[in-house]
Amino acid sequence: MKKDFYVICDNIRSLENIGSVFRTADALGVSKIFLCGISGKAPIGETQESFLKRKGAIASKTALGAEKTIPFEYCESTTRLLRRLRAPRSDESGFPIKSGMTQIVALEQDKNSINYTKFKPKFPLALILGNEVDGVSKKVLTLCDKIIELPMAGSKESLNVAVSFGIAGYEINKFR
Repeated sequence: MKKDFYVICDNIRSLENIGSVFRTADALGVSKIFLCGISGKAPIGETQESFLKRKGAIASKTALGAEKTIPFEYCESTTRLLRRLRAPRSDESGFPIKSGMTQIVALEQDKNSINYTKFKPKFPLALILGNEVDGVSKKVLTLCDKIIELPMAGSKESLNVAVSFGIAGYEINKFR
């Protein structure tokens, strides 16, 4: 059985990117996706149902059905989710599992980040993907155990969030 590998979408605004994350997560066998903040959430004044009817086809088309195979959950606050994932866990009988705390890792360019190929993951692991423009928020970064980044050799600062997830996700999966 593979070890738990979670993906946290922190304020990803594009449903096309969300769909791509779902499709890649399915290929990687990700345990669960958490959509946080504005990720996949209806705008103010619109119900979630009408939003999904209106926009859901975009994510579904990109995901190619992976939204039906990967468990997911919406969480308003990324920081509250991280506290929940860090909480000690118990097995089915209620016995505490010492190693049950989730390692929190952000995929972000930061002064404290390390090259993704140098990172040695510990599971369960949650990988945070940030907003297309602003990245992972500074507040969320302070709650991370590690920050990993993809080196950029060209003139652009970063890759698309879904592409970055694919590269880092496959590297992390080598250790599962």
